[in-house]
Amino acid sequence: MRKFLRKVLCHLSFALLLTAGKVIGSPSENDSVFLFTSFHDADQKYLRFLYSYDGLHWTNVPGIFLTAKVGTNQQLRDPSLTRGPDGVFQLVWTTGWHGDQGFGYANSADLIHWSDQKFIPVMTNEPTTVNVWAPEIFYDSTDKQFIITWAATIPGRFPDLLERRDNNHRLYCTTTRDFKDFAPTKLFYDPGFSVIDPFILHAGTGYVLLLKDNSRPRLNLRVAFGDSPLGPWKGLSPPLTQKYAEGPCALKTGPDWLVYFDAYRDKKFCALRTLDFQTFTDASPESFFPPDHKHGTAIPVPRLILNGLLQLANQH
Repeated sequence: MRKFLRKVLCHLSFALLLTAGKVIGSPSENDSVFLFTSFHDADQKYLRFLYSYDGLHWTNVPGIFLTAKVGTNQQLRDPSLTRGPDGVFQLVWTTGWHGDQGFGYANSADLIHWSDQKFIPVMTNEPTTVNVWAPEIFYDSTDKQFIITWAATIPGRFPDLLERRDNNHRLYCTTTRDFKDFAPTKLFYDPGFSVIDPFILHAGTGYVLLLKDNSRPRLNLRVAFGDSPLGPWKGLSPPLTQKYAEGPCALKTGPDWLVYFDAYRDKKFCALRTLDFQTFTDASPESFFPPDHKHGTAIPVPRLILNGLLQLANQH
């Protein structure tokens, strides 16, 4: 009898320790994990994922899940992901460093089977536009529409100050309800300096905009506040990070928010913890990111979605 009990207890303990894609119990729509979109600098062509159960310790999902096929350069950088109220995931990404006046788009119900990719030409009304960088997607539940923001340079449109004429960015946006019809592109935010990498989030009763101050003296992250996800944005903060930081996104984990960013000169990924976007503490010492990870978007997803990705990875 003792041998039988020890065997049962051993199997139970082993089952409790199973993670990395194994289902503990019966996963449901409310059983969530965190997923981080990613790409690698070495190839810049493939969509990858990380996953986490606490928002701090991240693991690669093995394999690639989308290969870029649109845009002049057919790159896949800065993948931004959100899940609409219909349960469908919407993905946008940068298709090239220069020369493309739009961004890539695809959607998926399970992050494995994707729609045909589309190139969304959002800056063709400004024919001198140099680039469209880091499109970021946000679902506005109040107006029931998707807001897509990005950074672009229109030479001569704004004072260059210390910036090169072809590297003086401002933030632009469009909106859509169906990814077929898009509102005319408009200026989203001009803080008076070169700015890239916008990320909108809803916190409390208002909205927060994370951004990179891309002016030569700074090259670090700041935050602004608004009553609407389309702005106007006010209360621009002092720098939150050291110099050479970019690609911010944020994830709510319990009462806290974690703000992730790429410390690209140091070749490491970092995290800040905040309750109110006024005071921040460094969460990097307690976090782990795979070394090749480059910035994307972190979101909660149903456990079933992660299980599907891991099962596919295990088949290859």
